[in-house]
Amino acid sequence: MTKRFTRHALATAISAMATASIALHAQAATDISLGHTLSSTSHYSVGAEAFKETLERLSDGAFTVTEHASGSLGGEREMIEGLQIGTVDVVITSSGPLGNFVPETYVLDLPFLFENYDQARCVLDSELGDELLEKMSDHGLVGMAWSENGFRHLTNSQREIASPADAEGLRVRTMENAVHQEAFRQMGARPTPMAFPELFTALQQGTVDGQENPITVIVATNFWEVQDYLSLTGHVYSPAIVLGSPILLDGLSEEERDWFMQAAAASVDATREEVSRLEREGVALLEANGMTVKTDIDPAPFQAAVEPAYEIFTSQYGSEMLERIREKAGSC
Repeated sequence: MTKRFTRHALATAISAMATASIALHAQAATDISLGHTLSSTSHYSVGAEAFKETLERLSDGAFTVTEHASGSLGGEREMIEGLQIGTVDVVITSSGPLGNFVPETYVLDLPFLFENYDQARCVLDSELGDELLEKMSDHGLVGMAWSENGFRHLTNSQREIASPADAEGLRVRTMENAVHQEAFRQMGARPTPMAFPELFTALQQGTVDGQENPITVIVATNFWEVQDYLSLTGHVYSPAIVLGSPILLDGLSEEERDWFMQAAAASVDATREEVSRLEREGVALLEANGMTVKTDIDPAPFQAAVEPAYEIFTSQYGSEMLERIREKAGSC
């Protein structure tokens, strides 16, 4: 055998092994489905992109991520159920339907619980937020990180709202959340729970008069096309959460699971940054698109109107976590 032939055979063998290695790597890559209900231009999508970039980089391509935006995997409740049975891998969701699965999280949906973003983020990033994340494991979910929607405000197609009396009789879409529904019932509105993917059409057809969401969601969903009035009530701080399926995560190595947790943390950082930007710029954008914005809202009448929601919550779930959150928020 000549040296030339030997070198050729060796080069051929190395090339074949490299090709086989690349093919094996490609076959071994696991695609992760990441679902949410907002558009591909929303703050959720910004968080999803950060999750994807971080996980694919840390795993060197062993995991890839496919984002499923705009409720293409279903509403938030359906996607959370998908996590429990393993048909969805990761979900970014509001806390709205979460209480139906993990009742302890209802406390975060109480009206006027937090005064500002610094307080809310401080509490959720503390040991209290970690405790609530750990509760997810008792209900077939993995709580990966608290993310963000923002402070919720009220929009409608009928009239300007400056006080709870102005909301009397309005059909307001709320999340599928008992605490939110009771708060609006106490204001005299007619809460109408429905899944988010159904909302735009319901507003367009007049099935409901209004809805309540953070500026981030109002902007991302172009609600100015079907809503004329926005009142900056800031009645509830709305967290989001990055949830994982235990069917996926429990089967990973410690290192792999850490990659996912780092990806979730990166998602939160990117989402909060985008929320902050939209809070600065979003109201002007909504006004430019024709919405009438009521900014000088006195929160006191709204706070008084929704106080019974606290009594309903504490009668069912006690006041311990609520008191701990208030104490922590006061020190933030």
